[in-house]
Amino acid sequence: MKTRLQMDQLIPKGYAAMVGLEQYLGSTSLDKSLKELIKIRASQINGCAFCIDMHTKDARKHGETEQRIYALNAWRETPFFSPEERAVLALTEAVTLVAETHVPDDVYDEVRLYFDEVQTSEIIMAIVVINAWNRLAVSARKMPDAD
Repeated sequence: MKTRLQMDQLIPKGYAAMVGLEQYLGSTSLDKSLKELIKIRASQINGCAFCIDMHTKDARKHGETEQRIYALNAWRETPFFSPEERAVLALTEAVTLVAETHVPDDVYDEVRLYFDEVQTSEIIMAIVVINAWNRLAVSARKMPDAD
């Protein structure tokens, strides 16, 4: 496959708005590793090879282990994730699959056991933003670089 569109060049103002959202997320109180877990898990669900490649590399830079990265798509079946991370991963899946799940109350309530309203809002924003990036990258057929 080859890249269909270079959206950053074709619609720079729209792309800059997306970058602005990403920059905002960088200023939140969320742990960098947790943000990368959100990005990887949503990207796995959405089948975004470009984002999976980018965010697994970023996760490693923030100290994430290979074992946890490899097990992320089976997080429920592993002991590698904390209760807080499990709650966030469940919410990531529910928001990413919103048409199917409608984000159940029990999933939201589990996140609220560990995070306040502001942090929960930041988590949801992080999930929404990576889903938007996934949809742009998949639609444009953005390809990861071969190392």
